[in-house]
Amino acid sequence: MSLGHFNITTTTPRDLVDITREVEHAVRNASVSAGVMYLFNPHTTAGLTINEGADPDVRRDIIKGLTHIVPENLGYRHAEGNSAAHIMTLLTGSSLTVFIEKGKLLLGTWQKIFFCEYDGPRTRTVHWKILADPQ
Repeated sequence: MSLGHFNITTTTPRDLVDITREVEHAVRNASVSAGVMYLFNPHTTAGLTINEGADPDVRRDIIKGLTHIVPENLGYRHAEGNSAAHIMTLLTGSSLTVFIEKGKLLLGTWQKIFFCEYDGPRTRTVHWKILADPQ
């Protein structure tokens, strides 16, 4: 088993930040040829997702769609004023599981791993754990 974390500094209120390289780096350093990688985000106003990473318009469209689904001003009662961010986090979730095969993440051709910022800018942490397949 191998575990660790990395930090992400976001610069806008809402963004999908490609963290695939950081995750691949952790896999390389763990020297695991096959297994499972777990990613966990301990923040209640940010999420994790896997989606298309080739066209940056997809990221913008996802944020636009989430903003449409979860309006900013709906008469929320939460005093901090970030209820929409909490709801968006419910939609994307706080954890991911990715298979590792032949020392690499088993992602589709267009897939990337994204940290979803809904209440930035902030400095955030993503924790990871790799469980290697028995040899």
